[in-house]
Amino acid sequence: MASIWPWSRTRRATARETKSGGFVAIHAAGEARWTRRDFAGLAREGFMRNPIAHRAVRLIMEGAASVPWLLYEGDAELDAHPLLDLLHRPNARQAGGAFMEALYGHLLMSGNAFVEMVQAGETARELHLLRPDRVTVVADAGGWPAALDYRAGSAKRRLALGAGSALHMAMFHPLDDHYGFPPLEAALSALDTHNAAARWNKALLDNSARPSGALVFAPKDGGNLTEEQYERLKSELEDGYSGAARAGRPLLLEGGLDWKAMALTPKDMDFMEARNGAARDIALAFGVPPMLLGIPGDNTYANYKEANRAFYRLTLLPLVMRTAQELSAWLGPVFGERLKLWFDADQIDGLAADRDALWARVGGATFLTDDEKRQAVGYGRRE
Repeated sequence: MASIWPWSRTRRATARETKSGGFVAIHAAGEARWTRRDFAGLAREGFMRNPIAHRAVRLIMEGAASVPWLLYEGDAELDAHPLLDLLHRPNARQAGGAFMEALYGHLLMSGNAFVEMVQAGETARELHLLRPDRVTVVADAGGWPAALDYRAGSAKRRLALGAGSALHMAMFHPLDDHYGFPPLEAALSALDTHNAAARWNKALLDNSARPSGALVFAPKDGGNLTEEQYERLKSELEDGYSGAARAGRPLLLEGGLDWKAMALTPKDMDFMEARNGAARDIALAFGVPPMLLGIPGDNTYANYKEANRAFYRLTLLPLVMRTAQELSAWLGPVFGERLKLWFDADQIDGLAADRDALWARVGGATFLTDDEKRQAVGYGRRE
C-alpha cells in the first residue's frame, strides 16, 4: 500500500489540523536505476537473469567453441603436435570445448580474457582461465601493460605477460588502453529495460487488482475520515484486493469515496513492444540475428537459414579468427617453432551452403587443372 498511502501518521495528523476536506494519495515517479558496469553486475543481471542475453552469449560461446582447430608449420598442415594436444585438453578440469566456451564467455561479458600457462616440466603444460574481476593489469614506467596481478581471496600473485606465462585478450575499447569493452555493457540500457519490464509483468500478475492511483474522499458535508475508518479502509484494500487470485475484482466504494487511476495501464505503455525492442537491441549488441533468439517483428532476414549463415559469417568467424591469431602469437614461441593456428572451415555446418557454392564454381571452371582447383578450395596438390 506504499503507493496509495505514502503519508506517515505524523503527516496525516498535520494535514487534518491544517486543511479540511478530502485527501488524495499521490504516487510520484522515481529516477531510473541502472546496473553496475562491472563484471559481476553485468554477469548477474545479464547472463544469469536475462533470457535474451543468456541465450545470445551461449549461442556465441557454443558455436565458436565447436569450431575445430588446424595447425600449420609454414604451409604444411600438422596432423599431430603437442600444441594441438594442449588445446584438446588444456587442464585436468576442462576439455578443450569447455575451456574455449569459458574464454569466449569472459570476452563477451567483461571484454577481457586472461589465460595463464602453468609448466610442470619441459613438456607438461596446462592452460587456466583467470576470472576477469580478480585480475588487474599492471603497467610499466612507459604506461604499457607488463604484468597481471591476480587476487583470489587473501592470496595475490603477479604474472608476467608474454609467451610461457600469461595472455591478455581484450576487445576494442575507445577510451581505455588496458581493458576491453564488453558487448553486454553496450546493451546495458536495453538490458535494464527488458529486466524491468519482466519485473513489472510479474508484479502485475501478483498484484494486478491494486493499480497505482488514489482514493479521493470528498463528502458533501466536508470532514475527514476518522482513524478507525482510515485503518479499516486500508486493511480492506490490502486483504480484499491484493494478489493474483483477486485480479479483476472491482472496488466497492462507500459514499464519498472515489477511485482515480493515476498510472498508465500496461496496454497504454505497450510493455510487450518495449520488451521486444529491448530484446532486439541486446541481440544487436552481440551480433546475433533476432530470428535465432525467437524475437518477433524482425524481417531483416528472408529465412532462418540466411540468419544462421549471417551469424556465422559476421559474428562467429571474426571472433574465432582473432582468437586463433592471439593463441598463435602466444603459444608459438613456447614450442620453438613457426606455428600458425587456424580453424577448419570445411567442418563448420553453418557454412555448408557457402562451401557447396564454392565447390560448384571451382568445379565448373574448365580453364583450371585439378591441382589448381584443389589449391583454390584450400587443399594441397594431389600426391
